[in-house]
Amino acid sequence: MFDHANALPPLPGVGYKPQHFSEILDNPAPVGWLEIHAENYMGDGGRPLAQLRALSERFPISVHGVGLSIGGETRLDPEHLARLKHLVRWLNPASFSEHLAWSTHDSHFLNDLLPLPYTDDTLTRVADHIDELQEAIGRPMLLENPSSYLAFEQSTWSETDFLREVARRTGCGLLLDVNNVFVSATNLGYSPQGYIADYPLDLVGEIHLGGHDEDHDDHGAPLLIDSHGREVADPVWALLDLTLTQSGPKPLLIEWDTDVPDWPVLAAEAERAAQALARVNA
Repeated sequence: MFDHANALPPLPGVGYKPQHFSEILDNPAPVGWLEIHAENYMGDGGRPLAQLRALSERFPISVHGVGLSIGGETRLDPEHLARLKHLVRWLNPASFSEHLAWSTHDSHFLNDLLPLPYTDDTLTRVADHIDELQEAIGRPMLLENPSSYLAFEQSTWSETDFLREVARRTGCGLLLDVNNVFVSATNLGYSPQGYIADYPLDLVGEIHLGGHDEDHDDHGAPLLIDSHGREVADPVWALLDLTLTQSGPKPLLIEWDTDVPDWPVLAAEAERAAQALARVNA
């Protein structure tokens, strides 16, 4: 079972970008931890790893994988898994997470995180892959809920029950992306508050917040895109407040991966996350 004792602190964190390196060291407040994407740090040396080593001496680090294809039909890529094992071994991060998604087909890698049908076969495959990953890195991982733009007729599990059962079978923890909940609920027409009510919040080791873009589908209905390219929307902050009243304080990450702003803008988003945590602690 996921051990919260060996996890991130319940403070705001941000996704690390190299252009912010000096400013983070000089004036990190209110940021208490940093997240990196694993695939950016699988090389053998150079400035990226030197900066990461320096940051790891000052901050807890969360490693977030984006390319392992946990939900893929084929086995996990052994070379990718070996590089990931090496990174986790020397960095010893506070947390490792990956997505409930697939991004590979045969020998091809797709530059996207694609949704899965929630069936018994998918459940077995995802659990087997998580078992293999956790055995390789020697620690439990966190599994992130996806942002969805369609639903599968084949699905026989709700997403929340699927995640709960994966965690039960593998002992992994969960990463709750509140923006993904809001995006999926809007796109698929269900209640984000109802999703949070059904979600196993006791298994959450980390919460993500990010920005989304607004569009419309061919029928004029709202369509939200999980872009990570702008401020967190007000309805997502409201959903976070609801979540924290039920879960208690959790590590809160601000994700901003495209059109990355200057450090003061990102720090201001982290300050808003700090205020959300303060309301829970008051």
